[in-house]
Amino acid sequence: MVIFILLIVVLLPHAVCDAQIVKCGMWNPQFVHHQYYQPGDLIIGGIVFQNMFQISRSTFNQTPQPQLSSMFVQDYQQVLALEFAVKEINENLQLLPNLTLGFSIYDSYVEARWTYHAILQLISPKDRFVPNYKCDIQGNLMAVIEELTSDVSHQVPEVLGRFKIPQMLYGSAAISINMNQAISVYQGEPNGVHQYRGILQLLLHFKWTWIGFIATDDMNLQGFFDVLFQEFSKYGICFAFLESFSSLEIEKSAMNFYDKIMNYNVNVLVFYGDIRSMPWLRWLLNTGRIGKNQKPRGKVWILTAQMELRYSTSHDDWNIQDFHGSLSFATHSNELQGFQGFLRSRIVPSSKENGFLKDFWENAFHCTFSSSGHTGRAACTGEEWLVSLPEYIYPRRITGQSYTMYNAVYAVAHALHAMYVSKSKNRAKMEEQRMKIQNQQPWQLHHFLKKVSFNNSGGDWISFDQNGELIAEFDIINRVIFPNGTIVKVRVGRLDPRAPPLEAISINEDAIVWHTFFNQTRPLSVCNDNCHPGYNKKKKEGEPFCCYDCIPCPEGKVSDKEDMADCFTCPRDQYSNKDQTSCIPKVVVFLSYEEPVGIALAICALSLQLVTALVLMLFVKHHNSPIVKINNRNLTYTLLISLLLYCFCPLLQIGPPEKVICILRQTVFSITFTMIMSAVLAKTITVVLAFTATQPGSTLKNWVEKKLTNSIILPCIMIEVVICIVWLAIAPPVPYADMDSSLGEIILECKESSSIMIFIELSYYWFLTFVSFIVAFLARKLPCAFNEAKLISFCMAVFCCVWLIYMLTLLNTNGKLTIVMDIFSELSSCVALLVFLFFPKCFIILWRPQLNSWEQLRMWKR
Repeated sequence: MVIFILLIVVLLPHAVCDAQIVKCGMWNPQFVHHQYYQPGDLIIGGIVFQNMFQISRSTFNQTPQPQLSSMFVQDYQQVLALEFAVKEINENLQLLPNLTLGFSIYDSYVEARWTYHAILQLISPKDRFVPNYKCDIQGNLMAVIEELTSDVSHQVPEVLGRFKIPQMLYGSAAISINMNQAISVYQGEPNGVHQYRGILQLLLHFKWTWIGFIATDDMNLQGFFDVLFQEFSKYGICFAFLESFSSLEIEKSAMNFYDKIMNYNVNVLVFYGDIRSMPWLRWLLNTGRIGKNQKPRGKVWILTAQMELRYSTSHDDWNIQDFHGSLSFATHSNELQGFQGFLRSRIVPSSKENGFLKDFWENAFHCTFSSSGHTGRAACTGEEWLVSLPEYIYPRRITGQSYTMYNAVYAVAHALHAMYVSKSKNRAKMEEQRMKIQNQQPWQLHHFLKKVSFNNSGGDWISFDQNGELIAEFDIINRVIFPNGTIVKVRVGRLDPRAPPLEAISINEDAIVWHTFFNQTRPLSVCNDNCHPGYNKKKKEGEPFCCYDCIPCPEGKVSDKEDMADCFTCPRDQYSNKDQTSCIPKVVVFLSYEEPVGIALAICALSLQLVTALVLMLFVKHHNSPIVKINNRNLTYTLLISLLLYCFCPLLQIGPPEKVICILRQTVFSITFTMIMSAVLAKTITVVLAFTATQPGSTLKNWVEKKLTNSIILPCIMIEVVICIVWLAIAPPVPYADMDSSLGEIILECKESSSIMIFIELSYYWFLTFVSFIVAFLARKLPCAFNEAKLISFCMAVFCCVWLIYMLTLLNTNGKLTIVMDIFSELSSCVALLVFLFFPKCFIILWRPQLNSWEQLRMWKR
């Protein structure tokens, strides 16, 4: 009885399963030509793109069949990478003990309908097309690794996402996936958006601002423009043209397409496509060139990670020299231990399970097996040398896609290991746990996949971020294509997506081989020649912003870099050089004691002080002599002391201005100048009153002495003192650095802040000077002994001329020259007073003492 019950329990599920299969249909609705299956306890699914077929439209009159003459053969190395990874894992007793991994790989043919068919086939039992039906505990699908293209990038994750099956995506279209919605999706390579930001950094590094942009209509161009087009423009990069092509109308536009991209004045072309775009691009270039009978013209092609120069079975003579010197991004890869030996060991399989290798072998070596149906080809022996194939057919090094496939398989294996360890608490129940692992649902693997991290055999650390994206770098690859078709990929840089923008990209420019068209010099790609320093850009009307004219900078402005949008004004303490390419620090200028002019003026001022002091001593010594007494010696002493102080003013103007010095300059000059003018005025009026007082009956005799002097000098000085006090209270002079008056100089000076007070001060100066000159001029012919009015009139005439010339020249001078003219005027006026007013008297005292007597004075009076 017990045995009967056990038989029912064991056989009943199989009977139900077979019945359901018959009911739903055991037949396979479409013929699958390329598939590769290896059994195991757990299965990893793979959807790759190796072959592109000429597929006819379905009429639904019969079962749709692909035409079995493939147009393009892609990289078979991806299939081998998956097989190699599964082989290593099964041989590693520490990773998945008592469990074996198998795989089931299908070709998508880069067609949406075949991709969907492959997906449904993966979730069906082996050799039966019953999606999402499970008949036994072996061969459970745990994850799917998919190489996607643009038009199926949204649908595939949604289909598998309904069954919560983990999906490892890679390919150019992976950037379209909404990672927030597709919770079962993991990106096996860095997000593709990083590539295009890397392209931007690449363009900025080489200063390429004028580029052509080519895309296929199948790509989501609107998404590209929304995310990145504005970012390119923000960094000064503009597009000479935006060209797209469709595979449906490609034959009609081949020559026009070739003319546009090859004859345009742009040297850098960015191609935006997916894994199937490159064959069509090559077809366009070859067809257009043959139609024009032209040789390949040099361009720098910038390609994304999936853009590989694949082998064409129908056009194996296509010229690929267009892409010599191209730059592309590739998922970072390192050589895997034992992988090259594994590749060399592959021979033509006899098993029907591998439909990929047989087709690859026939197309790569242009041979045929007896059952293949190819005509005009030699029979395949199976002993052909893989190493004899060109690089773009059979890569010598592991490709980025194969590296991604290898890492994806190991990521699933490590997640399974983590799940196995978490359930294997008791080693004695190992077999029971094995059964439990086989019965696990794929959705239970997500918890462990999100935390996967391991070192692969290539020495790289593999892990995913919080968004399910692989944390990895991109390699920058330079393709060197030899005339015999051999392709060498040289790693010339890297792109770290997580580094700051200015540090994200690093390039070894010396390792880059450019297209022979450029004679191994870095290509330029600008709309016009760069504007040199000293010029700025002026946009051309109706042209993109990268096209401009170069105009010289306006006077006073500079540009110190190439292609500056506008010239800038130098800081106030700097000025532009002659070529207007840089700013030069201005020279600080002030009249110094260390320069010849300063020394000469200081010596002159000190010499005049000494002369004035000697004259004063001479007059004091002969104070009782008639020639000193007759012209009011107190006024003479006052005038000489004023001149002595006045000669001190030039010394205050030499040297750097300071706050105390500026105040002393103004007050000492103002007061001493007023004292001189008031003393001269008092002397002149004294002469007039002295002549009048000598007339019979005059009452002015008492005014000729001290009363007259005090009544003239003291009020004049007091008025000036009041003006100075008000000036210092309102706006005292301060040290000032004049950076604008003279080109290339910073003039240190004392700035009088109040223009009103300056006007009042100058008006008062000229009033005293004018009155003194008029009175002296009118009194010059009075018949008085030693009539000083004549001497004063000469003195004031020179005095007025000196200061009038100073005022006129002040309008056209600045800097040190202004200070020099000021000192020169002060010294000149001082010399005029000494020469015309005092030297005649000194001459009489020293060399004509006989004339210095009262008898001689009375004789002159008569």
